Amino acid sequence: MKRQALAITGALMLAGLATAPLARAQTGVASLARGEQVYARCLACHALAYDRVGPRHCGLFGRRAGTVPGFAYSLAMKQAGITWDTRTLDRFLAEPTKVIPGTTMTYDGVPDQHQRAELIAYLRQVDQTPACRTR
Repeated sequence: MKRQALAITGALMLAGLATAPLARAQTGVASLARGEQVYARCLACHALAYDRVGPRHCGLFGRRAGTVPGFAYSLAMKQAGITWDTRTLDRFLAEPTKVIPGTTMTYDGVPDQHQRAELIAYLRQVDQTPACRTR
């Protein structure tokens, strides 16, 4: 069992799923499942592979804020000057309206640091799936 846990942890680290010390969440199968549960809150406005009230999340990492083609962003988001990575997502998801005043995202955020880390790890992992790679 210990060997299997090490193999899973190693595979996740190689896949870029381990978050920086900032995140401090265990990045294992259970953590990714919890991240998916946190993502369920996002589904009211977002989807992974297509735009809804909010823009799609596939391709999020490395993308500049406010740049999904055809999506009607707020001026604040377009001018935010943020490129999404673990650190910027962590800050934004903690308090969206404080990080980007004027954003039309009305969600209060995810105040729990561990839940944010699990959500970010989930988004990073799912971005590598066929559903996101075929966009």
